[in-house]
Amino acid sequence: MSFFQLFRPALFALDAETAHHATIDGLKTAQCLGLTSMMFTRPADDPRTVMGLTFPNPVGLAAGLDKNGEVIDALAAFGFGFIEVGTVTPRAQPGNPKPRMFRIPEAQGVINRMGFNNGGVDALIANVQRAKFKGILGINIGKNADTPIEKAAEDYLIGLRKVYAHASYVAVNISSPNTKNLRQLQGGDELDALLSQLKAEQEKLAQTHGKYVPLAVKIAPDLDGEQVKQIAALLTKHRIDGVIATNTTLSREGVEHLPHGNEAGGLSGAPVRDKSTALIRQLAAELNGALPIIGVGGILYGADAAEKMQAGAALVQVYSGLVYRGQELVTECAAAIRATGNKT
Repeated sequence: MSFFQLFRPALFALDAETAHHATIDGLKTAQCLGLTSMMFTRPADDPRTVMGLTFPNPVGLAAGLDKNGEVIDALAAFGFGFIEVGTVTPRAQPGNPKPRMFRIPEAQGVINRMGFNNGGVDALIANVQRAKFKGILGINIGKNADTPIEKAAEDYLIGLRKVYAHASYVAVNISSPNTKNLRQLQGGDELDALLSQLKAEQEKLAQTHGKYVPLAVKIAPDLDGEQVKQIAALLTKHRIDGVIATNTTLSREGVEHLPHGNEAGGLSGAPVRDKSTALIRQLAAELNGALPIIGVGGILYGADAAEKMQAGAALVQVYSGLVYRGQELVTECAAAIRATGNKT
């Protein structure tokens, strides 16, 4: 029996957010005691060079699990090829009122309306500096809830400046459905202006720090064909280094009849899988290799990860799948991708 299988019944007896915090606390304890390397098996090496970085394997952790970078070393023991922490905002904020996270086990889904709850960028950086992890670390940045949408770029620029020296790459989250009006930033004029400012700042920071840190933009699955085309064109125009597809969905297709299925927030897990994969396929066609795609959304099994790669992703990320499968999902996904021989 795996470590996760042993504790899953106890975790599932708790509400979803309490279970999340219990998991983080457990990983902190294991990290402090130096036990994590004994608890998990690592996937075989399957290196990929993406965004100018060499990833030991193509399976990463998506943002959201370790918002404050508290358990980076424990998560590294899961065997991820890369870890993404955050979303972090310039100032600490509590997020939305509780309850705000719900499991839908019948559909292997999760709904959350967390609202970027985090301890602020300075607290995250302090945690990153304490971590011993030397692998690829993405830091996901967002805007504070009380920052007007017309001033959102200021928050992203603060985040970029602060995390730049500590990140292997920086992910720009403009697609969470749980911060009011945030998804407006995916619109043509707004996205054009934001990417222009971020790219200019990246160039300045590269000179200041003597290193180039790639920028990736995280987009929603709830985009129509014209929006995908427009976003692809702008990402290419501004020479953005990567795109993360996708965030959670506002759709409730397939879960509307289930307990908690109509809670407000973003739906992740198995119900978003096909929508996410379809968007990756379309995005890959529009980009035509101009920049790499990191595929995320509904990966519950190794075959799901391989399908994302076949649709055009260069790397994949998991999060909600870990709620239902635990660490074995990481090794299973890595093995499935390796078995396909996919070197996209």
